[in-house]
Amino acid sequence: MRLAVTIVRVLLGVMLFVFGLNGFLGFLPQPPPPGDGGAFLGALVSGNVMPVVKAFETLIGMLLLAGRFVPLALVMLVPIVVSIVLYHLTFDPAGGAPGYVLAAMTAFLLWAYRRPLLPLLHATAEPLVSEGAPRSVPQPV
Repeated sequence: MRLAVTIVRVLLGVMLFVFGLNGFLGFLPQPPPPGDGGAFLGALVSGNVMPVVKAFETLIGMLLLAGRFVPLALVMLVPIVVSIVLYHLTFDPAGGAPGYVLAAMTAFLLWAYRRPLLPLLHATAEPLVSEGAPRSVPQPV
């Protein structure tokens, strides 16, 4: 199981890193999709949303490749994956296979890293230091 997690983590990291960098460098040219999907992506680009998404994809890819802060990277990745899947369901159902593979890989890693992610599902949480509570200062002996 550990080998499968490592393989999926590295593959997902490579995908995100390459396609994130492609958003800035354009080494994998893609024609804009036709119709409403192209208009939607054009609005994201002209509104300067896409560069932010591509920067996050690149960062998440680097974290996954390095094997550092993987639960944080996965939490950051979830909204991007949901957006990609919704885009394909809405605008391009026939061409959504890569998005669905990305979603499946993300779901697999979320399951594999469920132990460090479980505290995020607590309904209530206490801050590290309360606002009104006095801080304890060590007393000299």
